[in-house]
Amino acid sequence: MQRLESFTSDSAPGGGMLKVGEQDLGEGQRKGELALNCGPGAFARWITLNNALSGLFCASLNFIDATRTIRPVMTFEPVGDHSNASLQNLHLLHGTLPREVVCTENLTPFLKLLPCKGKAGISSLLDGHKLFDASWQSMAIDVRPVCPNDGSECIVEMEQTVDMVLDIERSKRPRDNPIPRPLPRDDLICDTSKQYYSNEACYPLDVSYGQPWGLSEIFGRPIRGTCLASIESDGSVSQPICINVPHERDVYTSHGVIEDKHSSGNSRCFTLPATENFEMLLPNQDINIRVPLSQPPLYAERSFTGHGQERGGVQTLLTNPSLTAPVEFIYLESLPWFMKPYLHTLKAQLSGSQTPQGSAIIKDIYYRPALDRKRGTQLEVHMSVPAASTVTLTYDFEKAILRYTEYPPDANRGFDVAPAVIRLISSDNSTSTQTYLRTTSLLLPLPTPDFSMPYNVIILTSTVMALAFGSIFNLLVRRFVGADEVEGYDFGKIRRSVWGRMMVLSDGLFRKEKKLQ
Repeated sequence: MQRLESFTSDSAPGGGMLKVGEQDLGEGQRKGELALNCGPGAFARWITLNNALSGLFCASLNFIDATRTIRPVMTFEPVGDHSNASLQNLHLLHGTLPREVVCTENLTPFLKLLPCKGKAGISSLLDGHKLFDASWQSMAIDVRPVCPNDGSECIVEMEQTVDMVLDIERSKRPRDNPIPRPLPRDDLICDTSKQYYSNEACYPLDVSYGQPWGLSEIFGRPIRGTCLASIESDGSVSQPICINVPHERDVYTSHGVIEDKHSSGNSRCFTLPATENFEMLLPNQDINIRVPLSQPPLYAERSFTGHGQERGGVQTLLTNPSLTAPVEFIYLESLPWFMKPYLHTLKAQLSGSQTPQGSAIIKDIYYRPALDRKRGTQLEVHMSVPAASTVTLTYDFEKAILRYTEYPPDANRGFDVAPAVIRLISSDNSTSTQTYLRTTSLLLPLPTPDFSMPYNVIILTSTVMALAFGSIFNLLVRRFVGADEVEGYDFGKIRRSVWGRMMVLSDGLFRKEKKLQ
């Protein structure tokens, strides 16, 4: 998953996404006109920025055109220090490429932006084989202006983030022999509480928690010292490395590392030496204490409904796990132009209720319809979900018919639809910390023609043309003459030779018959 943003966010979507604020050289516009009429200068610089970032990160961001660009009104807010004059002349544009995936060619320029180029510090663990073999990974770059309080010149701050979800057993497999093999019977830890447990039947327990692992086993290498950019003038390291494990869990580190345990009892930080490699090892340990997981503010699940090639529907389940407080958020969908929703079918229904309760749940809607091959659909919904409740948001849409040249090579796979963006609104309406959630992307099947038919027609037509052209060409070009008209052609000699061979064959057959008799 790839995310390139100029505003901060807490989660990464599937595919690539670019979101920036562009200033127009023309006359400033009011906030109500911001999403309706973007200046030509701002959109031209938006295309220029896409092309520049595409070359910088070896990504396909140059495919973000007007059909994949929207102008959010309620979902995003500028992050960083902006003057009032710049905010009045600022245009927010948001583009997505749900089909784009992150690969090794994106990691190399990503590491080159770091002060130590991935040669030292925690970035030295970013090996392409380990990173892209993870169960889930994302890369993000957040750029924002920062102005000091003393009135000095403003600077541009860039924050790079890499998120990984690793399977310890999979990551510990050697690279030269990655094929998994079953454990011997004596090494299995069985669940003895099962009724069918015996010496011949074993239900293995989940031993992912408490199993041994180390940095060299997971990432294939230790942390190579400390980046010089993180060392203060007094020689101390400004950014320690922290892990969330209970204090009861044994953690062994290399020599010269300073350990600092947090008072919460569930985390500890390590201050690394400047030049020595850092190795960390957690042995196999059976403990019952686990790090408590924080409750997510909202659960979101999005899927397609309906059947057929003409129409369909989208259903989003929004669950508030809190037992006391409601959750308020902005729900944004950026849909392709060939997916045309019917706004009058938009419904919000509370779980357990038989009738839609849109007026009580939906507070505001911003809708910008699509134009064929010019722009996509933009839908923003301001919603509120009561405590311990689930709201089902549904709407119907119609599928457009594409030209045969607009289908990708794998047309029967379907078309990727960008994930929905959810911005959580705090109770005090503070914009200092913005929290965003994103659903998974969807795969939309469209009416697909039989692309093998043109191939069959071309092959059949080419065959008929080749036969007809070859025959006509021979009749027109070749010269037909009699056999006796050719110079040096002795027809009698050929006749005698053929007759002699026939006599030899007949004598041989006659002799074989006599022998059999």
